[in-house]
Amino acid sequence: MRKLMGVINLEHERDVLNELTYYRCGAAVPFAGRYRLIDFVMSNMMHAGIEDIALFVRRKYRSLMDHLGEGRPWDMHRKRGGLFILPPDWNDETDVSSGEMRHIYNNLDFFERGTAEHIVYSGSQHISMVDLNEVYEYHLKQGADVTLVYTKVKTPREEHRSCTRVDADADGKVTDIHYEHKHDAVYMEIFVMEKSRFLEMVDHCIAHGGNHFFRDAIMRNQHQLNIAGYEYSGYHAVINSLESYYRTSMNLLNPKAYDSLFRKQAVHTKIKYEVPAKYLNSADVSNALVANGCLIDGEVKNSILFRGVQVKRGASIHNSIIMQKCVIGENVRLENVILDKDVVISRDHKLQGDFRKPFVIAKDISI
Repeated sequence: MRKLMGVINLEHERDVLNELTYYRCGAAVPFAGRYRLIDFVMSNMMHAGIEDIALFVRRKYRSLMDHLGEGRPWDMHRKRGGLFILPPDWNDETDVSSGEMRHIYNNLDFFERGTAEHIVYSGSQHISMVDLNEVYEYHLKQGADVTLVYTKVKTPREEHRSCTRVDADADGKVTDIHYEHKHDAVYMEIFVMEKSRFLEMVDHCIAHGGNHFFRDAIMRNQHQLNIAGYEYSGYHAVINSLESYYRTSMNLLNPKAYDSLFRKQAVHTKIKYEVPAKYLNSADVSNALVANGCLIDGEVKNSILFRGVQVKRGASIHNSIIMQKCVIGENVRLENVILDKDVVISRDHKLQGDFRKPFVIAKDISI
């Protein structure tokens, strides 16, 4: 019997990355030169051997569906089980559920058909390399009703202010769940629970008007439940604002940060077959992530270039993120800038933002 089945819930994740989420949900935002934010939780579930994943989506999910496809990069293209992308499909006029509960209630067959006895439930805004099998074994060892995954943040930033906090004692038992900013233990929006217990609590929530499982089923009943806390100590970042996205991306130019995210285990993504990056005679590139298919004839420093970016002669790119198939014209100057996909900057333009607030251009814009 399979140990775990996965649920990735995007219901409560707001599209807060400004221009980058005009046309896509946050989980589909490109990241680190060749990935999407959703890739990290998908890869964590794949490495845990999870073969059934439900993805609850509500808005702007076309780009996400195109990226995920049938789930082949994560070994989810199966005759039985696999990846289920579940947009809203609510046709029962007697249904009194709402919000996240409606997603679950209207897709009970996913849970009933799955053979796993436990579920791992996650969002997509927390980037990590957490070992979900280890979390599962810890959950069983603790004999808990539910196990929450948290990490301790040494230097809280603005993106942590909206995060839930947990207090755990020396035995790993969660003693409190709250929103007090001074606490350093940040809940990573991942929990493990027995499937039958989960469905019982869903029924109870719906019957009492709840619409948010963690808040209405776990947090409000925290003193009646046996809640364990699993402390994760690896790479962790929260992407819930444009500023946190930019800062986290730029931090990956530090080899230690990059290795801590990508060296422990592979991160899988949609495969794109392209030629290697080509550096022409005038290219000057240092401290940069450059993806396949790029053609560089200018200066690129402290920047991230996604697939197929063209940098013309005399152009200069500093401290910037340039997404797929952008064209940077001759003698263009870019500093502290984020360009979404398919942006064209014609020659001699200068765009400059601030390292605390980058200048952003939405996709398909020509300047």
